[in-house]
Amino acid sequence: MRADRLKGKVAVITGADSGIGRAVAALYAREGADIAILYLCEHDDAAKTMKIVEREGCQAITIAGDIGDRQFCAEAVRQVVGRFGRIDILVNNAGEQHPDKDIRDITEEQLRRTFQTNIFGMFFLTQAARPHLHKGAAIINCTSVTMYEGSEELLDYSSTKGAITAFTRSLSENLVGEGIRVNAVAPGPIWTPLNPCGGASPEKLEHFGEKTPMGRAGQPNKVAPSFLFLACEDASYMSGQVLHPNGGTIVNG
Repeated sequence: MRADRLKGKVAVITGADSGIGRAVAALYAREGADIAILYLCEHDDAAKTMKIVEREGCQAITIAGDIGDRQFCAEAVRQVVGRFGRIDILVNNAGEQHPDKDIRDITEEQLRRTFQTNIFGMFFLTQAARPHLHKGAAIINCTSVTMYEGSEELLDYSSTKGAITAFTRSLSENLVGEGIRVNAVAPGPIWTPLNPCGGASPEKLEHFGEKTPMGRAGQPNKVAPSFLFLACEDASYMSGQVLHPNGGTIVNG
């Protein structure tokens, strides 16, 4: 049932070609938002997300590129504003991860790449979108349970997620006076293409999510409602906060 909680809004979602990003795009569209789908290179997947949005009666635009490139972020924002005339919601969801059991196996190239995508990209896109974000706008960042628990084989990834949480809290303090809310979502183990496509070791995949109190991994559509809540008026008294759809893991933060 559609409640039109985002009717007339425009949302920019990174990594919206699949996984959590696609689930968020679908739910936002169901609530009336037009969607800018930012993604790296999976054109067929992005096209599928676009069709999902359009089936909900909303408009979508797909923009391919590397959010770790500052110029791409600026150009993407120009395209969004040129098409829709505004930006109301920015969802910084895109990320990458590479499992390494030994810190000595993390190359300088991988370390720089992971930070470039996961945290530099958030800075670049937020900087580009900032002139178009006005009172009532919302920024929602995707951090992770690994920021709170750590992860023995995702050292660089977990470090970026810690930076994202600090970024969220600091940006909230920076923008709350302007009426712009900044929050985050910290998913636990979620079945997305990121994991089987090199984001987790085969051993971890075999028992993925079993250590959560619920004993299982989650699906992207169980995470998307947290992003919806933080985007709409229901969360108008929340900023600088993190929601935890993580299978029952208590993280105290």
